[in-house]
Amino acid sequence: MKLTLRIWRQRDARDRGRLVDYPVEISPDASFLEMLDVLNERLTAAGEEPIAFDHDCREGICGMCSLVIDGTPHGPEKGTTTCQLHMRKFSDGDTITVEPWRARPFPVIKDLVVDRSAFDKIIQAGGYITAPTGTAPDAHALPVPKPDADNAFQAAECIGCGACVAACPNGSAMLFTAAKITHLGLLPQGQPERYSRVTNMLETHDDLGFGGCTNTGECTLACPKEIPQNVIAHLNKDLLHSTRKPH
Repeated sequence: MKLTLRIWRQRDARDRGRLVDYPVEISPDASFLEMLDVLNERLTAAGEEPIAFDHDCREGICGMCSLVIDGTPHGPEKGTTTCQLHMRKFSDGDTITVEPWRARPFPVIKDLVVDRSAFDKIIQAGGYITAPTGTAPDAHALPVPKPDADNAFQAAECIGCGACVAACPNGSAMLFTAAKITHLGLLPQGQPERYSRVTNMLETHDDLGFGGCTNTGECTLACPKEIPQNVIAHLNKDLLHSTRKPH
């Protein structure tokens, strides 16, 4: 396949940045990140600066790969991370535009790499869960209803990649925050700090500059793990309880 990559190049946070075109020839069976590897090898051999981009496991687990491809976070394939996207999803002769996440709380570090430490601060604001130490509890000592267990596991699939923020017209991280709140709020271990957790995490979310949620649903469409929008409803319910009841 012969393609033209239009890639965002930015030296640092102070640089204005620009789109630069690169012709590439790649197998349709290669992954998107493998294609960038091939391009970087060519740039390095020519004495040019390689393109900086985030990656780690390349198995759709870690959430590091964070590219906006033709205007869509993680690219055109639904429920797929950038590292699991293959070039057969594109056509010979295509021009593909590759950009970093665009959000105020995700400042660009270099090229396609952004600082997503704001997510770490939201997690830290959630604090801890009260758990007794000592020997391991007996199996099934803490009964969890099957629907709650299923929903908690579904919310826990969030890999914190930030695609929801990049897709949201408001730059909101509500899907991420709600997923983290929901998976603990549905389990017995998460009950003691359930209501303080939701208020603390939401306050941090807002203080960091993330936008408010207007339920457009773009976040769930972009999420590679397809976290459902109903986790936001669960967050709102817990927030309502936290303001109306003493805990």
